[in-house]
Amino acid sequence: MNVNAPQGARRRRRTPEEAQGEIIAAAEALLRERPFRELTVDEVMRRTELSRPSFYVYFRDRHELVLRVVQHLFGALVVPSMQWFEDGREEDLYAALHGVVQVYGEHSHVMRALADAAADDVAVEAAYNQLVTAFIDLTQAKLEVEGAAGRADVPDPLQVATAIVWMAERYLYLSFRADSPPPCDVIADVLHTVWVRTIYARR
Repeated sequence: MNVNAPQGARRRRRTPEEAQGEIIAAAEALLRERPFRELTVDEVMRRTELSRPSFYVYFRDRHELVLRVVQHLFGALVVPSMQWFEDGREEDLYAALHGVVQVYGEHSHVMRALADAAADDVAVEAAYNQLVTAFIDLTQAKLEVEGAAGRADVPDPLQVATAIVWMAERYLYLSFRADSPPPCDVIADVLHTVWVRTIYARR
């Protein structure tokens, strides 16, 4: 129970979306402080104003909760990148990458906790890979569009997308793992250099 909650707060009526959002936010807050192995239903629900049994109304188990956390993070990360994915040109790529770097930085503790847990937990690995694969799919589709329009010359869009997205994931992970991460502008500059020279330099 949240001892800081005002009396009667636990009985406040919520929509299912609000209740799920509160639980997801509590899980993200916990992952900012502790590794995934310490994420339990009890600990998550103590950070909400909901009862413990209500967790199972919305989630089958903590792995389904983690999948929803990953989906939430994907939504946050994909927003700034859509300006390039949808109909952007080469000049729009930097802004898209910079936006992704900023969002990753804001959620870096959660992202790193999930990446670390993926090494030991099959369900977390599947959820995390789903996030990366979604970006690979978007990037592949964009490379195909750019190639068809004559703006890029990428020999194998799927393999190139796989390489540059996983490279970006590892670079972001390692950059924000440091005690003093490089500024977001520096990280975005590096990613932009690699992506532009990979995608557009062969024209």
